Amino acid sequence: MTQELEIEYKNLLTIDEFHSVMKFLNLSPSDFLTQKNHYFDTPDFSLKNRQSALRIREKQNKFTLTLKQPQSIGLLETHQSLTKDQASSLINGATNIQDQIAVIIDDLGINPSELQYFGTLETSRAEVPYKNGLLVLDHSFYLSVEDFELEYEVEDAEVGLKDFHEFLTQLHIPIRHTKNKIQRLYHQLNHK
Repeated sequence: MTQELEIEYKNLLTIDEFHSVMKFLNLSPSDFLTQKNHYFDTPDFSLKNRQSALRIREKQNKFTLTLKQPQSIGLLETHQSLTKDQASSLINGATNIQDQIAVIIDDLGINPSELQYFGTLETSRAEVPYKNGLLVLDHSFYLSVEDFELEYEVEDAEVGLKDFHEFLTQLHIPIRHTKNKIQRLYHQLNHK
């Protein structure tokens, strides 16, 4: 198990803006890797109601269970490696989340055995170091939706926000209030 503080800024992009960012960062389609986020919650969305999220990220044949919890700045991420069989078991309905993540979920007043899989979001992603952080360009697919997003992961919230806004301004991209991926997936689930 590992933990880290995630501070990131997000902005949805149009397809033309996505291609402009690709060109500006000198990215080609071969620079993108595919990953899948498989999301979990209770039937009454107990994690969502606590502004938390649980996912399994499947990337390059590795599987990581991550619990995200809000902090005063950013999100606390708790990671736990899974085998392919463990991940498959959870996605297919097993309720055997274990170890420290299960303890944390239980401490939130949520029974880990009530968690269930409810959706997958697939992303084609490229990452580029930029100033004091990491620019992440995403092309995501979930349910019947396709969207494009730019993220900026930083350690210093104030400097990172300034750098991110300057980057968007430089490319003439308007700042858009952007929900995170799980919130966008929830939104689509509620409008099916």
